Amino acid sequence: MSSDYTYDEQGQFFPFFILTLTGLVTLPLTYNLLRPSKVYAKHALPAELENTAPRIKSDFKPEHADLVEAQKRKRLRKERRIKRIITVIVGYIVMAWMVYLILVTARTVAKLYDPYEILGVSRSADERAISRHYKRLSLIYHPDKVRPDPAKNETMEMLNERFVELTKAYKALTDEEIRNNYLQYGHPDGKQSFSIGIALPKLIVMDGNGKYVLLVYGALLGVLLPYIVGKWWYGSQRYTKERVLVASAGNIFREYKEDILDGGIVNALSSGEEFKEMLKGAQAEAGLAKLEKKVLAEESTFLTAKDREAIKQMDNSSRRKALALLWAYLGRIDLGDATLDAEKYEAAPIALSLGEAFTAISLAFGSLRPILGAFQVSQNLIQAIAPGSSPLLQLPNFTESIVKSVEGEHSKEHWTVQKFMRLAEDERRKLTVGAGLLSEKQYTDAVTVARQLPALEVSKAFFKVMGEKVITPSSLVQLVVKARFVPPGCTQVPQINELDLEDIDPDEDDLDALMGRKPAKNRATKVVDGKKVENKIENIQPPLAHAPYFARDHSPRWHVFLADAKQGKMAVPPFTFTTFDKPILDEAGKPTFNVQTLKMQFQAPPQVGDFTFVMHMVCDSYLGLDTKMEITLHIDDPAKAAALEEEDDISEPDEDSIAGQMQALKTGQAPKPKKAKKPSESSSEESDTDGDAGDTSDTNTETEDED
Repeated sequence: MSSDYTYDEQGQFFPFFILTLTGLVTLPLTYNLLRPSKVYAKHALPAELENTAPRIKSDFKPEHADLVEAQKRKRLRKERRIKRIITVIVGYIVMAWMVYLILVTARTVAKLYDPYEILGVSRSADERAISRHYKRLSLIYHPDKVRPDPAKNETMEMLNERFVELTKAYKALTDEEIRNNYLQYGHPDGKQSFSIGIALPKLIVMDGNGKYVLLVYGALLGVLLPYIVGKWWYGSQRYTKERVLVASAGNIFREYKEDILDGGIVNALSSGEEFKEMLKGAQAEAGLAKLEKKVLAEESTFLTAKDREAIKQMDNSSRRKALALLWAYLGRIDLGDATLDAEKYEAAPIALSLGEAFTAISLAFGSLRPILGAFQVSQNLIQAIAPGSSPLLQLPNFTESIVKSVEGEHSKEHWTVQKFMRLAEDERRKLTVGAGLLSEKQYTDAVTVARQLPALEVSKAFFKVMGEKVITPSSLVQLVVKARFVPPGCTQVPQINELDLEDIDPDEDDLDALMGRKPAKNRATKVVDGKKVENKIENIQPPLAHAPYFARDHSPRWHVFLADAKQGKMAVPPFTFTTFDKPILDEAGKPTFNVQTLKMQFQAPPQVGDFTFVMHMVCDSYLGLDTKMEITLHIDDPAKAAALEEEDDISEPDEDSIAGQMQALKTGQAPKPKKAKKPSESSSEESDTDGDAGDTSDTNTETEDED
């Protein structure tokens, strides 16, 4: 049996070959583009939060708004990875073309020789029946009997070939020798030749090109493939999970100190290697003298003597310029140079990313001051406000002179936006509107934004263990925080429904909720007028941070953690929340004042007693919206839990009691009526101490007045 191998690009396997090679490149690149960059929180969406969050409505345009927008577009182009997107698009076009070729190209598939099919007889027919059928076909198709049909484009050669095929098929079933050929080789004529089209262009296999083929394969497999794999591996190892360079994390680690303050944190962030990539070559020196002159000017009162000295003593020019640019950004200094101003807006998002690495390092050490400092510097960077400055600068059109008019020349404490908005309307206008102050339009813009800030107020905070009435040593405790968004300046805030402050345990079969992977199915169930009302549990995002000077969209995050105030240490690491379970705004854009539920889970101490913590709830995007409050964890003896459990097992609520009615609503069945008790049993039960089934922890929910 002979074989004819044809090496040409028209081979039937060519589309499969190209489709496979293209898919090996395109599919991994597609996954790389579409995969979530990170999951910020326990209930966060897996996609980028900034792409789906609403925005605060404001017409305010800051100075250099065009430069800020240009930096946003530049960063978006970089994050979108244009080259990869183009490669993926081209890859899918090629794959689609190959699929089209596979579907429309006629492929030569070897067909099995079947004499029964050629003759048109049944496989069960005997030799005599086959002979009779062949004789009838001979009378019809014998060349002496049949004539070509011009309508069918038939020729005598075609008729002769048809009769030969019929004869071969007949002999394959009746002639012993020919039948042996058919049984052994699948054809009455014996071995047959066949052709295979291989997906290689002719140029590759032509005489004299062999060495070039080897050279190409050697370059692809010995050089290009190891280079691509090595580059990918090195690139993946260059970054930490916070997506900063490993070298940057090492530099920041060396700058870390237990007593580091806000200015020291800004100095530490300037050590990031990302700034060297930003300020390449001559950029590190360009405009540095002018930049330092502006930043170190006497009117830059936000800089401490230590911060000034840190800039002056910096030897590395790129880090020195990065530090000066950060202070120029935080102080909102007009540098009088478009290039320098663009660089200061470019530096802020880089510093915020590096701040995540500093936060991770601070959490590893556990000291409270650096942790709080890291969160506060995040607020400063997003709002372009220097450490120690007034939170009122977050409002549009507010400057230091406006702040002094509001707070007073000799005020020792800065006002929060909430305190400013609590003033009567006439008093606010008197302090901010007038000659040398704000116009009516500017004042309206500032108040409009203030009334949209997502101020999360804590209504109740308590500890609990799912399914238990008391907290025992080393049990898995939940800190449940009930809070609602009350924007500054809101009036007629409704009273809280006490049912919204309760926390319902998940059902026994709700494994995801029991493991803390998602909210409980029945958590949104409450009783209104004796009826169960189901509310949808949703992932609601607050509006994007109103940060007109920050050259990147940012979705606010709330960090909740417990601290030991006496030792100045973190007790329970932060839980980060970016989405909430109930709508924050209604369809008209007005606050709903819904009570949101935030939960964090940790292991209780192994001792019995009262443990007082300070709960910090910090918003990373705004100044003055943080909450700090004391909360006490009460841990009971395990014997008390066993006694309560035993009491629950032998007692059921009466049918006509409130508890019985609640159980009927929950289970759909009325409780069984209790048997009559003997006087001695009744008196003994009535002597039990009240409150055993009450709250399991003492909670002080009074928020410290930080105004």
